[in-house]
Amino acid sequence: MVRADLLDGVDEVLRRYRHGDLPFGGVQLLMIGDLHQLPPVVKNEDWAILGDHYSSPYFFNSKALNRTELVVLELRHIYRQSDSRFINLLNRVRENRLDSVGFDALNSRCLPDFKPQDKQHVITLCTHNNRADSINRDRLQKLQGKAHLFKAEISGEFPEYSFPTSGRLDLKKDAQVMFVRNDPGQDKLYYNGKIGKISQISKGSIAVRCPGDKDDIVVEPISWENIRYTLDTETKEISKNKIGEFIQYPLKPAWAITIHKSQGLTFERAIIDAGAAFAHGQVYVALSRCKSFDGMVLKTPISPDAVKTDPLIGEFTRQALENQPTNEKLAQAKVSFQQRLLLQCYDYRQMCLFLQRFTGLLSGSGSLLQVSGGDIQSITEQAQSALCMVGENFIRQLQGMLTETTLPESDPAINE
Repeated sequence: MVRADLLDGVDEVLRRYRHGDLPFGGVQLLMIGDLHQLPPVVKNEDWAILGDHYSSPYFFNSKALNRTELVVLELRHIYRQSDSRFINLLNRVRENRLDSVGFDALNSRCLPDFKPQDKQHVITLCTHNNRADSINRDRLQKLQGKAHLFKAEISGEFPEYSFPTSGRLDLKKDAQVMFVRNDPGQDKLYYNGKIGKISQISKGSIAVRCPGDKDDIVVEPISWENIRYTLDTETKEISKNKIGEFIQYPLKPAWAITIHKSQGLTFERAIIDAGAAFAHGQVYVALSRCKSFDGMVLKTPISPDAVKTDPLIGEFTRQALENQPTNEKLAQAKVSFQQRLLLQCYDYRQMCLFLQRFTGLLSGSGSLLQVSGGDIQSITEQAQSALCMVGENFIRQLQGMLTETTLPESDPAINE
C-alpha cells in the first residue's frame, strides 16, 4: 500500500541528510508485503498531479527504486491458516485463477441467514462504510444498558467526510469497539485496528479490555489536525497550515468494519459481505483474514466479477519470480555491501569540501566577521593533510586488499 511518491519522498530525505547521491542515501532497504492485497489509496485530485510523473501509484514505479537492483524473495510459508484445502482456495483467489469447482467450494460457506451468538465474537467485513455503520447501529441498540454519547470537539475547517471516527459516538458497556489511532503515549497500549470490548463506561471515562491483555486500557480523547499544504510556485517550498481540529475518543463500534480496515488483522470467526467488491485484491483480503474455512461465513456468494487482480501486479510478480536471486548472487551482494560500508567510513571528501567552502566564506567576508580561537586557514590545511589526505591514501590501500569473493568481515588482514 506504499505509494511510489511516498517511497521517493523517503529517498529524498535520506539522500539529503546522508549527503550522498546513492538511492535512499545508500541505506539498505527491506520491504515486506503482499502485492495481491489492497492497492495504494490515491484520490482523484492526487492522481491529477502524480499521473504526470508515474505510470502507476505502485511502489515499484518509484523513480528511486528503479535506480537500484531490486532483489525479490518469495515467502512461501503461511502462518495464519493451516488447512491445506483452504490455503489452496485462497491462493487461487489471490492469483485470480479460481475455476467453477473452486467457486462452488468457496460458496459452500454462503449462509445468508446466519445469526451469530453474542459470545462468539464474530465480526462482519463489508466493502462499504455505510453497510458497516448500519450493522454497528443495529447491534448497539440490542445491547442492554445505558447508551453514552460522546460529542467531538470540532474547530476550524474539518469536513465531516474527513472525520476519523463519528462526531457523535454512541457507546455502551460490552460494545465491541476498534481503535482508530495508534496510542500517542509512551506505553503504546493500542494501535489502529486493535479490537476489544468496553468494560467500563461513564460520562467522562471509557475503559476497553482487549483479547490477550491483562488490564483494561483507559482511553483518553485524541486530537486530529486538518492540515492544508500550499506550494510556493517561485521557491518550490511547501508550507503547511493547521486549518481545523477534531478531538474525540479514538474508538468506533466494531461488530462490522470495512475490508480496508481489516487488512493485517486475523479473526477466528468472520462474516464476509463482499458481494459489492470494487477494488483489486478486496475479496482476497477479506477471505484471508480468517484462520479457518469453518470460521468463515459468506453473506452473499462470491462471483467471478468480484475477484479482481490488477494486470500490473501480475506482470511485476511474474518478472520477479523469473529472476529469483541465486545463492552466488546473494553472496556477491553481501560482499559488495560490506565493502561499500567500509570505504564510506574513511571517505572524508564531503567534510573537507564543506570546510573549504566555510573557509572561503570567512575569507570573503572582509571585516563583517571576526574569527577568534585560531587561524581558520591553518586549521583547514591541517585537516586536509592530517585527515582528508590520510583517508584517501587509506581507501586506496583498502581497495587493493579487497577481493570480489571474500567477505571483509571474514578477512583477517582487513579486520587487523
